[in-house]
Amino acid sequence: MDLQGKRIAILGAGSSGYAAAALALSRGALVEAYDSGSAEKLASAVAGFAALGLTLTCGAEALAPAGSFDLTVISPGIDTASPIARAFASASDEFIGEIEFAFRLGDAPVIAVTGTNGKTTTCSLIAAMLNATGLRAVAAGNIGLPFSEVVLSGKSYDWIVLELSSFQLETIVEFTPAVAIWLNFAPDHMDRYATVADYYAAKLRLFENLTPDSLTIHKLECDPGGLPGKKVAFSAFSDQGDLHYRLGSIHDQPTGRHFLFSEGTLQGKHNAENVMAALAVADSLGIAWENVETAINTFQAPPHRCEKIATIGGVLYLNDSKSTNLHSLESALMGQEHPVVLIAGGKNKGLDFGELRGIAGETVRAAVCIGEIARDIATAWEGAVPCQAAADVPAAVRLAAGLARAGEVILFSPGTSSFDMFSGYEARGDAFRAAVAALADADAAA
Repeated sequence: MDLQGKRIAILGAGSSGYAAAALALSRGALVEAYDSGSAEKLASAVAGFAALGLTLTCGAEALAPAGSFDLTVISPGIDTASPIARAFASASDEFIGEIEFAFRLGDAPVIAVTGTNGKTTTCSLIAAMLNATGLRAVAAGNIGLPFSEVVLSGKSYDWIVLELSSFQLETIVEFTPAVAIWLNFAPDHMDRYATVADYYAAKLRLFENLTPDSLTIHKLECDPGGLPGKKVAFSAFSDQGDLHYRLGSIHDQPTGRHFLFSEGTLQGKHNAENVMAALAVADSLGIAWENVETAINTFQAPPHRCEKIATIGGVLYLNDSKSTNLHSLESALMGQEHPVVLIAGGKNKGLDFGELRGIAGETVRAAVCIGEIARDIATAWEGAVPCQAAADVPAAVRLAAGLARAGEVILFSPGTSSFDMFSGYEARGDAFRAAVAALADADAAA
């Protein structure tokens, strides 16, 4: 892709937009950057783009393209139906996203991972596994490191492991991964999509350009169907997958091999599925399972994702603060093999916890509800799960500790966003971690 002298517009002042602008400049493009946010709120971004020698046009002025462009690169956080996106699409010969842009300028093969939940853990795990075998791999994309920044670095990689959101997939054109991984699917981002079908269609774009040489790895229950190339299905909840889970081990149906998962640091059946995806990647590269066993079983998942915090009095405390939707809560509950005392709740964003009444009744012995939606959860689960309310996370942890019995799990999996009480799920998870630490200190002093 020759960018020399081409006029390129970059939409979005976040990390993806900044990286795309820097990459375009490095290839000789004439770059202009735009963001419809106010200059006051974007002051740090204005300074960052200025360091590149670029002016970031902000606010209402950003909605009126100055002339035509050879190419516009849009950041994933900007809705393609927004006024700024529509204006620049009309003013450009081509309109693509940052993932597509970096893919055209990069040369390393891509392992692409999408799904409603589990993407970050799986991408991090695959990259760690490949690096442990001597291959050079990096996890990028929605995980936080822009793909464009990886390409700009000039470093040589054997594999790029990309976490891809539906927003990023909306604007691909030629993007073709060597390995495409579909972890799961459940309704989400209904503030961006008019229907669940629209969200599903965006995710499905991952497979548009696959070839007979491509590999698709997918959850058995989420078979995209009708794809070229080789396909591997996995499931922790059915023995019909090529890879399936039973009694702490992952089994390979075709060969009879097994991988002991229960000794690892990852917790729950949903994480067993993440490991299955990684093992399928290892198989595709001719890497023996025994050569990745140590890397997988010592892997530390990113924080706040069914993260083991402590065992106190025979009770395991898990921090799943990243659970910001009902599907992630459901996955966390289905992944537990011991009775659960659940701490759930947070911002009321219109979710119907009644959808989880059945699984909660089967897995949760008691629940402690927090946040704006606490009363709604208790009402939805009345008669199925005994629920109590707590004013904050420390109080919830103390109350759950009094309810839990040795051999059980206290699972902090809110199932909704945190913005009623915290700046984000990270701060919420840190509060849980601190509350458990205080409990451990009190237990040790007793």
